[in-house]
Amino acid sequence: MKEFSHIQLFVDADSCPRQVRAILLKAVQKRRVPAIFVADRSLKDVLEVENQESRQPFLIKMVVVEKGDDSADDFLVESALSGALAVTRDVILADRLVQKGLTVLDDRGGIFTENNVKERLSLRNAMTEFRDMQIFDQKNKPVNAREIQKFANALDRELTKLGR
Repeated sequence: MKEFSHIQLFVDADSCPRQVRAILLKAVQKRRVPAIFVADRSLKDVLEVENQESRQPFLIKMVVVEKGDDSADDFLVESALSGALAVTRDVILADRLVQKGLTVLDDRGGIFTENNVKERLSLRNAMTEFRDMQIFDQKNKPVNAREIQKFANALDRELTKLGR
């Protein structure tokens, strides 16, 4: 099995669905991709795998940051290196990471690029204004099986690209 230790994965774990984290944790273990999961609280599933992998330091790391709107985002932007892979559903964070040269996936299998992130950010801002004016009330739908499969395929595709 090819080792992917030259790749690094950064996960905005605060809002990452458990099913998506499970896929990420399996991929990290299978491909030996060093990963940092960042949240404002400990995540049991990540800690369990981190403890299992303690024989190989720094393969999986759970970083708990102070509670606050941007503390996890700021940590990710400061820590992430150009050429790495990141996972987030936060469009503002995705924009910051794309500008830094990262490949960024959302938790539904979409990819943020320099070509689409500004458009998605603009749409997000418009929807926020609509919610503030009480014109639109959007709730995040739970991730479904089709989206989980799309995410798994996108993750595999991007890890393969970066591993070349």
